[in-house]
Amino acid sequence: MALTLKKISKLEAGRHFDRDGLYLDMAETGNGSWLLRYQREGRERWLGLGPLRDFDLEEARQRARKARQLLRDGVDPIVAKHEQAAVRRLEAARAVTFESAAKQYFDQHEKKWSNARHRQQFLSSLQQHAFGKIGSLPVAMIDTAAVLSALEPIWADKFVTAMRVRSRIEAVLDFATVRSWRVGDNPARWKNHLALLLPAKGEIARVVHHKALAYNEMSAFVTTLQQHQGVGARALEFLILTAARTSEVLEARWPEVNLAEKSWTVPAARMKSRKDHRVALSDRAVDILKSLPREGGDKGLVFIGPRSGIPLYKLEMARVLKSMNVDNATVHGMRATFRTWAAEQTSYPREIIEQCLAHIVGSEAEQAYQRSDLIEKRRQLMQQWAAFIASPDRKTGTVTPIRKAGM
Repeated sequence: MALTLKKISKLEAGRHFDRDGLYLDMAETGNGSWLLRYQREGRERWLGLGPLRDFDLEEARQRARKARQLLRDGVDPIVAKHEQAAVRRLEAARAVTFESAAKQYFDQHEKKWSNARHRQQFLSSLQQHAFGKIGSLPVAMIDTAAVLSALEPIWADKFVTAMRVRSRIEAVLDFATVRSWRVGDNPARWKNHLALLLPAKGEIARVVHHKALAYNEMSAFVTTLQQHQGVGARALEFLILTAARTSEVLEARWPEVNLAEKSWTVPAARMKSRKDHRVALSDRAVDILKSLPREGGDKGLVFIGPRSGIPLYKLEMARVLKSMNVDNATVHGMRATFRTWAAEQTSYPREIIEQCLAHIVGSEAEQAYQRSDLIEKRRQLMQQWAAFIASPDRKTGTVTPIRKAGM
């Protein structure tokens, strides 16, 4: 017989039939759940219709009736239930805002930036130029017009920043697409899209390269530099001798240096190429390292900063340049000086020169077959570079740590 409210109040634990495939599954605690039993393609199936505390007998019968109507229409109610849940999840996911997606992207990818400044700039640039325009928009709703609203105000006056912001917006939207938070083409893509709407760099601004000394001025410059005391001056001279990047020099640590082999291995985490890079050290570069004060034994920073365990400030070498009244060069431009000298004044192959600069050379196939880092050939080139810039009356100044010199 069909269930009644009175019968339900007296039911023991177990599964109790009502009618038309409807059951009440009672637990020992007195709680119960409604179930609909049916067959689909010869298989017995049980559909949950909700707990007794939320649906009384009459409501459960109505829910069972709707499920049977679906079956009459050829629709499996369990499949339909799962599909509806998936749609609700997708709708909730698509409500994720651009700002939230950007922060989730950053949390997933922040370790890929070896440079702390680049890592910090990712969110700060979006905060400054994008979040105010599109930060509160669901990523599913961001279109070309929305992207342009963030880029156009800075495109002409801050082109480099605008391109970086565009690239970061594109990365976040790609991330959102993979997460199924949005569908369709990326409205921040450049090729065959924004490139047709926004002027390219050459159309609005002249490319400005880092200022660099002419190589025939380098010897006189280094002679003057050697008269300057302090770790910052020695770091700058070491950077010139190794053609290294600023961050690579400032964060160098003694375990990376092998004075016996005259080499310095910069770990992959600090390299743009994400590969270890072995630097061949000239005799003068080795002399500079031997003259440096050490802090923290053989595990500390090579170029110690103003506080224990802290590297030199990023602008310290630029400060040295300024103190020398040099306005026609930048620290990064010293790499360009070396590159020009090596190309014009030596017969070394381009691959050797580019490897000295830690540039990736050749196609992926060429890189796969080039297993050697050509360290000995590079060592000869760097020794020639050191000899070229050495002054005849060269003097090695005493290195005074910045903290002790009061700088």
